[in-house]
Amino acid sequence: MQRINEDIKSGKFKQVYLLYGEEAYLRKQYRNRLKQAMAAEGDTMNCSYFEGKDISVPAVIDLAETLPFFADRRVIVMENSGLFKHGGEQLAEYLQEPAESAYFIFVETEVDKRSKLFKAVSSRGMAVEFPVQSEATLKKWILGMIKKEGKQITEPALLYFLEKTGTDMENIHKELEKLMCYCMEKDAVREQDIENICTKRVSSHIFDMINAVADKQQKKALDLYYDLLALKEPAMRILVLITRQFNTLLQVKELKAKGYDNKTIGQKVSLPPFIAGKYAAQASKFKASDLRQALEACVEMEESVKTGKIKDIMSVELLIVRYSV
Repeated sequence: MQRINEDIKSGKFKQVYLLYGEEAYLRKQYRNRLKQAMAAEGDTMNCSYFEGKDISVPAVIDLAETLPFFADRRVIVMENSGLFKHGGEQLAEYLQEPAESAYFIFVETEVDKRSKLFKAVSSRGMAVEFPVQSEATLKKWILGMIKKEGKQITEPALLYFLEKTGTDMENIHKELEKLMCYCMEKDAVREQDIENICTKRVSSHIFDMINAVADKQQKKALDLYYDLLALKEPAMRILVLITRQFNTLLQVKELKAKGYDNKTIGQKVSLPPFIAGKYAAQASKFKASDLRQALEACVEMEESVKTGKIKDIMSVELLIVRYSV
């Protein structure tokens, strides 16, 4: 990211940029910054945008070979093309010797670093990964935005906010805007403010549901399930998320038994450290054998739904009832 900032500041650009990784917010931010720096605002003559897996590579190459109209560069932005996983050979060959006036910005979620196109971009320009950001980075980013609004927040409230939003920066930004509007007349953001205004993620509902199951609070678990259904969440998606939750809890429990701390567990199962601690606490409420059995039951229930043996809504109800008594 620093290298892109330096290029923008100096005005000396690579001919090819690849922005990839799980963090969509940063990908979009740097895509827009590069595009605005490399082409005049509203210049649709010299700045073209392509999206999706049906992009015609020969058409893109023809465009790249066309001289820009009263401009120094022809900027071509290609997003979610899938060409960095397969089908990018022709474009990779072209990038060995592209037209001097052609500049490319590729934006992808997933790439194959062994592909010819990835290697061509790396040798000709710059490939920058935007992974899920660390807890420390997210906290620093959030604190900066809150401070800019002239407000304060305590460490517990900040962690509670992150628990609500997750690590997706797009969601964090959206929820923080709502929170700042809600706290407009206040000098500090408190946990109750976050509870009142911030939307709880589906995964948080699932976590609370499994917690209620572990505590044998059957009515609470069912109520949480019905809340999700009322929010138009498909029963099958809820079942998949419950399966994923039990699978993660089993992994966390096994890692905890081996003596790993929460930070290491989080790294191994792709959970932020502050969330890994909550998962470890929840996993401690179950026996490892019970988690394996619940995981198997989820898989069996999914198969029963797909084969028409049981209705999808009832499948989750039966799971909740079975493991909360």
